Amino acid sequence: MDASRFRRPAMPGRAIFDALPTDDDPATRAETGARIARLLVAGARSSTDKHVVERVVAMADEHGLDLLADLWREAAADTLAGALWRLYLLRAGVRAAPSQVAAEFESGRHHAPVAEIVAGVVEPPGPGEVSELADAVLRGVVTGDLAVTLDRAAAFARVVSIGRAHLADSDEAVRHAARLVRTAEQLEHAATLERAGALA
Repeated sequence: MDASRFRRPAMPGRAIFDALPTDDDPATRAETGARIARLLVAGARSSTDKHVVERVVAMADEHGLDLLADLWREAAADTLAGALWRLYLLRAGVRAAPSQVAAEFESGRHHAPVAEIVAGVVEPPGPGEVSELADAVLRGVVTGDLAVTLDRAAAFARVVSIGRAHLADSDEAVRHAARLVRTAEQLEHAATLERAGALA
C-alpha cells in the first residue's frame, strides 16, 4: 500500500496550538487553555473520522505532556480544561508504569467492587488492559457521554489509589495514593458539573 496517497487526518483545532500565549500572564494563559479545551472537544465530536478520535487520545504522545501542561496545568479542577488535564495525566501515569498500575488495580478492586465495575477494566486486569482503559476513557471524551467518561476515569483512579495504598512500601507511595484519591474526587465533581451543564 502506498502510504504517500494518504494524508494523516487533521487534528481538530490543530492551529489553535499556535494561539498559546508567549507571556506569563496567568489570566491570558487560563483563557487560552479554556478556549482550546472547548474547541478540541467540539472539533473532535463534530468529526466523523475515527482517526481524529485516536489523535485526540494520543495528543500527549504527539505534542508532549509539557505542551498540555502549559495549556491546562493551572486550570481549576471544576473546568473542562482542568478535567482534560487530569485525564491526560491519568493516562500518562498508566503508560509510564502499566504493570505497576495493573497490580494496584488488582489489589484495589477487592476493596472497591462498585468502582471496579464503573471503571470497566477487562478481566484479568493486566498491563495491556489498564493501558487500553486509559485510552478508552479519552476516546469517551469525544465519542460518548462526557459525564460518564469522567465518572469512569474517577472510578479507575479510586480503585488504583486504594491498591496503591495497600501495596505502599514508603511514605511517598502513600502520598501518591492520597493525590490519586483527590484526582478521583475532582473528576467525580467535574462529572456532576457536566450533568448540570456547568462544566465550562
